[in-house]
Amino acid sequence: MDEITALAKRRGFIFPSSEIYGGISGAWDYGPLGVELKRNVREAWWRDIVALRDDVVGVETAILMSPEVWRASGHLEHFFDLMVDCRSCKKRFRADQVTGPRCPACGNPTLTEPRSFNMMFKTYIGAMEDATSVAYLRPETAQGIFTDFKLVYQTARRKPPFGIAQIGKAFRNEITPGNFIFRSREFEQMELEYFVRPQPREEGRRWFDYWVEERYAWFLRLGIQSERLRRRAYSGDELAHYSQATTDIEYDFPFGWAELEGIAHRGTFDLEQHVRGSGKDLSFFDEETKEKYLPAVIEPSLGVDRACLVFLLDAYEREADRTVLHLHPRLAPIKVAVFPLVRNKPEIVELAVTVERGLRPHVRTAFDDSGNVGKRYYRQDEVGTPLCVTVDYDSLTNQDVTVRDRDTKQQVRVSIDRLPSYVRDRLDQA
Repeated sequence: MDEITALAKRRGFIFPSSEIYGGISGAWDYGPLGVELKRNVREAWWRDIVALRDDVVGVETAILMSPEVWRASGHLEHFFDLMVDCRSCKKRFRADQVTGPRCPACGNPTLTEPRSFNMMFKTYIGAMEDATSVAYLRPETAQGIFTDFKLVYQTARRKPPFGIAQIGKAFRNEITPGNFIFRSREFEQMELEYFVRPQPREEGRRWFDYWVEERYAWFLRLGIQSERLRRRAYSGDELAHYSQATTDIEYDFPFGWAELEGIAHRGTFDLEQHVRGSGKDLSFFDEETKEKYLPAVIEPSLGVDRACLVFLLDAYEREADRTVLHLHPRLAPIKVAVFPLVRNKPEIVELAVTVERGLRPHVRTAFDDSGNVGKRYYRQDEVGTPLCVTVDYDSLTNQDVTVRDRDTKQQVRVSIDRLPSYVRDRLDQA
């Protein structure tokens, strides 16, 4: 984890927020390469969840919502972690991270009794800071989907089974954020609420099983090593009171197996709560069968930041002569880097600039003329660039270039006029 954190900062993926002022716990900034990686993760999810399906539509709901939303959903009453404090060293811990009576930091038996801590960030709307203007930064994106459910299915003209997807910011006042971007106070979620008929119950279970397998396969398609990925079904007391089934997709992090994505069969709980809280009818009415019902919900929920961390960890490899990120081409921040072999030959530099600009409309590119070519290759390997293109002396007469593969280091000559199609084909085949 330390190596990934150092690489992320050195190469412009992820920085500590407000670092010049000493930083702020649980908040991170994404640099030039990090913002590209994050955008690619979002786009890969959106493409496979929404764009390539005819049974899912998207929304983007507000971060600030009526406080009554959180009262109805149970967040005001139940969205708590238990925390303990050490009377000796004054450090604070989540109760589920402490075993025994001794402080994990100083070792003294001076821990307080566990007490509840609501993780929602409170703020105020308007000029007055009083009880009538209290609002909250949303701790999840799902509730905006539930409150808009009826408007969406009517305007999009959809009927169950169908889904509503959303990508957006969420905020949780975590007691102990840590492990780099694994657990943050400000993060981004990619959530799908997939609505199905509540009866027969086998219908919901079938879709639950479908989404568990579909989400597991998504990570494999994007290059995650299967031995570092597993599915873990909840049982007994692990299940929330409203959950009919829950399965986590877990990853083998440097600190152990932990949740990457959760898939939950939430039944009709959420819509029922908002019907009670708002007094509005959120039922689906089937025009064909004249049947009216509240759908059950299957919810795959994935954090963008946690996904970025997993893709970085899984792609990272230290070889004898280089460090390389074997990122899937769909996720790589830069798809192709273009180099002039030398800097002191204006014709070569000019042609390299022309080649890079010719590729730019097709893929995300970078131009690099700093240092020798070997160092440039390894610099791009370290940030996950799949292909490097070098313009050399032969390019001036033959109008071709050398294309080098990140993973195999193999090089081939490709004519400049067919370079865009060659690059697209290579990236699409990955």
